Amino acid sequence: MPQLKTGEVLVAVKAAGICGSDIPRIYQTGAHTHPLIPGHEFSGQVVETGEEVNIKWKNKRVGIFPLIPCENCTQCQNHHYELCRNYSYLGSRRDGGFAQYVAVPEWNLIALPDSVSYGEAAMLEPMAVAVHAMRRIELHKNDTVVILGLGTIGMLLFLFLRDAGIENILVIGNKEFQKKTIIRLGLNENRYCDSRIENVPEWILRYTDKMGADVFFECVGRNETFSQAVDLTAPQGQVCLVGNPSSDMTLQKSVYWKILRNQLTITGTWNSSFTQYKDDDWHYVLERLGHKRTLPKELISHEFALQDAEKGFLLMRDKKEAYIKVMIRM
Repeated sequence: MPQLKTGEVLVAVKAAGICGSDIPRIYQTGAHTHPLIPGHEFSGQVVETGEEVNIKWKNKRVGIFPLIPCENCTQCQNHHYELCRNYSYLGSRRDGGFAQYVAVPEWNLIALPDSVSYGEAAMLEPMAVAVHAMRRIELHKNDTVVILGLGTIGMLLFLFLRDAGIENILVIGNKEFQKKTIIRLGLNENRYCDSRIENVPEWILRYTDKMGADVFFECVGRNETFSQAVDLTAPQGQVCLVGNPSSDMTLQKSVYWKILRNQLTITGTWNSSFTQYKDDDWHYVLERLGHKRTLPKELISHEFALQDAEKGFLLMRDKKEAYIKVMIRM
């Protein structure tokens, strides 16, 4: 049982999603400190409050922003907490949500309306990550937008772009279950490109009058997909790098030239904004969840009890069957 420090609450975890980053953390690279309980996508109920915590949180249903900022660096002073230079993190630098109970700073809590389930609330973190990427870009309603890579974040990006009124969305995937899922979520089938059988450059150029995309979200993190993003973005277009790199990234001379000659805007994105104000990414997501404008439960492909969590880890590690979001239920 976690021992509460000043300013912390005890959360009884109700649901926790397994992130792709959890798998190498568990089986390959390890975490920043050991021993450690992973899990940074989770929701639950406050069952105990520590010293100097507002009693209003007792018994509250909550989502949890996992990054714990230092509050002292320049980025924290400017409320860009996701860019903190001396942060801690639930599930990678201190114990997280793959447990019955977890100690969470009061600052990291977000209250859930009754209309949002614990499973949906455990999706707040990846949903906010997708929204953060979308809000890094200057979008216009008539833009042609490409999403390359259909993991959880790519799928969520599609949902939020559509909710924002972007109609001309092209999607590139490489698995049959990705195609079925994204079509079920509302994509017109002829707007899906299977990179295993289609020539991606020819397909993109065909749908963009040979100009390329106005906005390109690269959600894979490989040299070849980054090069494709640059090659297939229109002059003065925008490329948003979303996918975590799977290996070292190198920049070929021809790709560098393309960035210069087409005057492209290249931006990166990491994590999400959480400030406790209504205009942050988490409140943006929560408002849409509360009004059922976005339904992430469609992306939960597997559920396991806590005692069977390893089955979920191995499923994702070994990729023996198709999955999108694997959820642990308490």
